[in-house]
Order: sequence, then structure tokens, then C-alpha cells
Amino acid sequence: MTVTFDATWWLVLVFLTDITIRVAAIIVVPRNRRPTAAMAWLLAIYFIPLIGVFLFLLIGNPRLPRKRRRMQQEINTYIHETSESLDFGTLRPNAPDWFTSLVTLNRNLGAMPLAGDNAAHLISDYQQSLDDMADAIRQATRYVHIEFYILQTDTATDNLFRALEEVAARGVTVRVLLDHWANRGKPFYKKTLKRLDAMGAQWHLMLPVQPFKGKYQRPDLRNHRKLLVIDGNVAFMGSQNVTDSTYNLKKNIKRGLHWVDLMARLEGPVVASVNAVFLSDWFSETNEVLTDEIDLFDVTSGPGDLDCQIIPSGPGFEFENNLRLFLGLIYYAQRKIIIVSPYFVPDEALLLAITTACHRGLHVELFVSEEGDQAIVYHAQRSYYEVLLRAGVKIWMYRKPFILHSKSMTIDDGFGIIGSSNMDMRSFGLNMEISMLVRGEQFVTEMRDVEASYRALSRQLTLEEWEKQPLRSTVLDNLARLTSALQ
Repeated sequence: MTVTFDATWWLVLVFLTDITIRVAAIIVVPRNRRPTAAMAWLLAIYFIPLIGVFLFLLIGNPRLPRKRRRMQQEINTYIHETSESLDFGTLRPNAPDWFTSLVTLNRNLGAMPLAGDNAAHLISDYQQSLDDMADAIRQATRYVHIEFYILQTDTATDNLFRALEEVAARGVTVRVLLDHWANRGKPFYKKTLKRLDAMGAQWHLMLPVQPFKGKYQRPDLRNHRKLLVIDGNVAFMGSQNVTDSTYNLKKNIKRGLHWVDLMARLEGPVVASVNAVFLSDWFSETNEVLTDEIDLFDVTSGPGDLDCQIIPSGPGFEFENNLRLFLGLIYYAQRKIIIVSPYFVPDEALLLAITTACHRGLHVELFVSEEGDQAIVYHAQRSYYEVLLRAGVKIWMYRKPFILHSKSMTIDDGFGIIGSSNMDMRSFGLNMEISMLVRGEQFVTEMRDVEASYRALSRQLTLEEWEKQPLRSTVLDNLARLTSALQ
């Protein structure tokens, strides 16, 4: 009799707990969250309660800790107010009203001012970009600021590390930021840190997950930026990490995978904007204000006439700055849109913007990789191909065993974006990214040449081919699409 009584009360307790969790989830999960993300979390919690609740507690908060958000706001406010009335070069005349409006939007969300008199040269060869950065570092006389998602000393990057050692030996200040979680499990991690220590570099881990040291946030919030600044005169930014094109991973080497990337070498006032992003990240990680030491806005004109604006984005900002930038450009485009994104998992707004562009009669192309290096993202991306193909998007698949890792977009003949941001929900909400908006025919002409080289090494995916996909692929794609919304 006692056993039956105890068992009954346990069942009642379990039932009440289950109901409480489900009701609480409906109240807590959707708050300030996209409907798709909220629905995905609710499904996870309802169908796999224990695992769903655990995952939500672990990675359910898409924002940085309050202290870091406050520090980010402080440095953003300082840079915004300091640069408010400064002259950042002579802007190109006759900017369309929509472009001025888009620049204002970016500025209000945390971007730097639009800067004129800039030069931007694209580097599409993987090893050349590493060596060009090394050559620029060797010209440093005051400081080198280097911030990369992945930073490894290996055969491919040895020249760059030797350049850092050379300038450090003659008294140049070398400051280095590298993402903690992205590097900690990679080959040569400890060797890289030892080499930085040996040269006397000031280095710090970005977004460290070190709970025993009091440093913790959602572990999959990452600083995904890639940038280099030398003396405030020259900068590099784009999609490439400082590592071998195989990332030195056995699984990549076994499959023969190599990454294809795109970097831009910058000169002119826009370099100060790139430096401002580094200084804000440095402050967030070290609580050290470098603006007293570095005159950030002591800028000189570059050897070009491009108008450039740097747009940082990520969980330290209130809004999804990069997504709004992409949406604005797509809706303002009048003739042509070409997108390069290795991880293309759009939200509803972006998907609607792209398909609407096709229905408006625009020529729209999307470059992706034929082979994926991340299974879930790869299958989630594939789940959107049918609707894109039916709308009229030309999908180019960069042939394996190469992973097209470049991230860019061009519209019409005079506007483009290059940076670290993919067009996926991770880059929109969870990663700290850097993008550059450019106005200028010369830049778009270079981009068109790069796009043409990608097209020559790709094959076009047709709707007829896609409709022959086996059922198992469709199931995997759809399941991955659901998990992609868990933010």
C-alpha cells in the first residue's frame, strides 16, 4: 500500500514539473527572440525536455554578459561622439539618396562614419594575402594590431609570424587578439601562444570561456572578425584566418579540403575605422583604453577615391547590424545582385528580400561550396535551394575539394560589401563580425573579376538536378534547417 502511495505521488510530482516547465518555456523562451528561433527552442523543450532545457540554459542566451555589453556601449559611444564632426576625406559626389539613407542607418546602429579618399585592393590568392600582410607588418614603426578568429603559427603563416618578431625586436608594439574557443582545440595552439610570448607581443583571448577564472558567457558566442592594422596607415580585412588553407586539421587533409578566401588591403581614412573596431575589442577584453595613446582620428587621404564605411556587428550590439545592411542593399538594387557566402542560411526577411529581387526582374547569383565542412550548416543551407531556384536565383557551386570561404556582395555596378560575415543566423546574432560597405566602380570591377574567377571554377545547380535529390537528403536538409534556428 505504501509503495503504491509513493509511486502515485512521484507521478504527480513529475506531471506537475513537466507542466511547469512547459508553461515557463512559453513565457520565457519567445521573449525578444525571433519567432522561428522561439519555435525551435519550444519544440526542443517539448519533445526532449531534459536535453532541451539543458541546452537552453547552456546556449539559450544570445547576448553577451551585461558587463561586456556595458563596456561595448561605452567604447561605441566614445568613438561615435569623438568622430561626429570630423572630416573623413572628400566623399564622391552625387550619391543616391538611398545610399545616404543606408549610411545613416549603419551609423545609428554603431558603424563608423562614411570615409572618402580610400584605396581598397582585393587579394584572392590565399598565400599571397598572408605574405602581403607580412610585408606590410615589416613597414611598421609604431604598432601592429592583429585580430583574427583563428591564429596559428604553421608553415603557411611562418613568414607573417617572423615579420611580427622582427618589428617587435626593434621596439614596435604588437597587440594580438585571437578567439579562445576557436583556437583552443586547434593544432599548434600552445606553440602559437609561446611564440607570441617569446616575441614580447601583448596578446589576449577573445570571449574566453574560463569559468574558473571568472570569464564565462554562452560558449558559442564567438569573435569572428579578421583584421590587421599597421600604424593607422594600412589595414587588411576580409574572410581569411591566419592559418594554413587546410586549417591543419587531419579530417580536412584526409579529404583534401582547402579554403578559398578574399582579403582587402586598405589605405586612407577608413583605416581609422578598422582600428576603432580593434580598439573596442581590446577594451572589452582588457579594460585598457588605447585611445589616450593612439590618435585614432589622425587620418590622411589614401591613393584612391572610394567611399567606405566599416560596420561592426554582433551580440554586443542591440540590433543585427549586418543583416540590416544586407537587406538594405538587396532592396535598393536595381539590376544585379551577386552574393558569395560559404554558409548561407537566411532568415525569413533575407529570403524574402532575395526572392523579391528576382520577382522584380533583377539578375541574382549566389555562390556557395559544392562540398561542406560543417554537416548541419551544409544541410540547412541546401534546404533553401529549391525556393531560390524557383524564384530565379542562379546558384553556383564552387567545385570540391575547395571550400569557398569568401564573404561578399555586389549590387549593380558601383556598390559592394566585403568582410567576415556569412549570410546565416549565426553571423547575424551570435558572432562578432566586421563588414565594409564600399561605393566606387573600381572596387566593384575588382569584385566582378573575382566573381568571374569563382564562376569559372564552379558548376551551376539547376532546378532539374535538384528535383532528383533522394528523399534521405531532403529529410536531413529539413532537420538541419530546424536546428539552425536554435539561437
